[in-house]
Amino acid sequence: MSKTTKRVALAILVVVLAPAIYYGVTIGSAFARMASYYDLEHITENYRRTKDFFDTTTVHAGDNPWQFKYAKQPITDTFVYDGQTRSIKDLMVETGTTGLIVVRDDTVLFEEYYQGEQADDRHIQFSVTKSFVSALFGIALEKGQIESIEDEVSKYLPEMKGTAYDGVTLRDVLTMSTGVRFTEDYGDLTSDVNRMSMVIGTGASLDDYATSLKREREPGTFNDYVSVNTHVLGMVLVRVTGKSLTTLLEEQIWKPVGMEHDAYFLIDGHGMEVAMGGLQASLRDMARMGRLYLNKGNWEGEQIVPSDWVEASVTPSAPYLRAGFDNPDSDSPYGYGFQWWTPSNPHGDFMAAGIYSQYIYVDPTTRTVIAKTSANKGYNDPENKLHMDMIITAFQAISAQVGEMDGRREFASFNR
Repeated sequence: MSKTTKRVALAILVVVLAPAIYYGVTIGSAFARMASYYDLEHITENYRRTKDFFDTTTVHAGDNPWQFKYAKQPITDTFVYDGQTRSIKDLMVETGTTGLIVVRDDTVLFEEYYQGEQADDRHIQFSVTKSFVSALFGIALEKGQIESIEDEVSKYLPEMKGTAYDGVTLRDVLTMSTGVRFTEDYGDLTSDVNRMSMVIGTGASLDDYATSLKREREPGTFNDYVSVNTHVLGMVLVRVTGKSLTTLLEEQIWKPVGMEHDAYFLIDGHGMEVAMGGLQASLRDMARMGRLYLNKGNWEGEQIVPSDWVEASVTPSAPYLRAGFDNPDSDSPYGYGFQWWTPSNPHGDFMAAGIYSQYIYVDPTTRTVIAKTSANKGYNDPENKLHMDMIITAFQAISAQVGEMDGRREFASFNR
């Protein structure tokens, strides 16, 4: 596959990094050809071989991966949602699960793969990637490479003067509260999402694109999930460290934690990583990331990510960031920290989440981590709009039962 063709494919990928997806868009014949990556009949296979479609860099694992212990335990297969008892098995099948792992502390209680997925497959993370970028941001802050998250973006990226990010603080970017307007009208070729696709499809730069956006509302007043915000965080990290996101992730997280498999990072036409959703990683390494945050950034006695950063990242810090279906100042019922989510009914638990149902769920109250890779073919069906809430509720049920460790029932395999 040529670089030009891969860039066109990457443009299609970036389109779906936003919360809403629409398959019918056609932006020239090249885009239509590469839209096959999202053909519902093939996404299960495509999402585990994303590297074959796009230009990537490699995040190298070390020679001695840290190993989980294994002790298979019976795990519940039911949860209650909206007053009804439901089957976790059915929900996992319905949401196209390709891998599921349940960990307590350092021990794997459950690990299975489905629909042809293997333990060493590097599955596209989509917006779970954002939570990895957040960790790198916290490390840079501790090192003094970033002075304060109250600083304005333009302090580190002068090219943002006069753009939608002028006057926006790093805190606003981290919390998806920039006030940046990002239209997602796939039928309008001049919309922001389609302009972004066309820019990348021609081998241009996401950095340049980020400077072209407009302001919609006052920063720091409304939680509006705009994926390009995370790209701006990536730009800041590259600027202040002089290193690529790939190198930072490898040096500061992948090797220190002892990740088991190399990861891959999608890049744009100028070699910049797609910080908003381009990471590809294995299920066990997702669980290792969850364990790192379960332990407040500490890994086997070494503080990898600052503990205060971890706590701030998973704690909504303003009313417009709080969880709840009744929050008028948020476009989501979920709470938001620094590129991490909290459930609609949190009890100290939190998660990283990506489209098509990718998750890293962490519950410190029961010392539980759950990771899920998926190719959810019903993700864009309006009838399935509560999938995320149901999945998190199911995770909470599994976590609660793991914490009790009595009266258990076998968690049935749901291979098709």
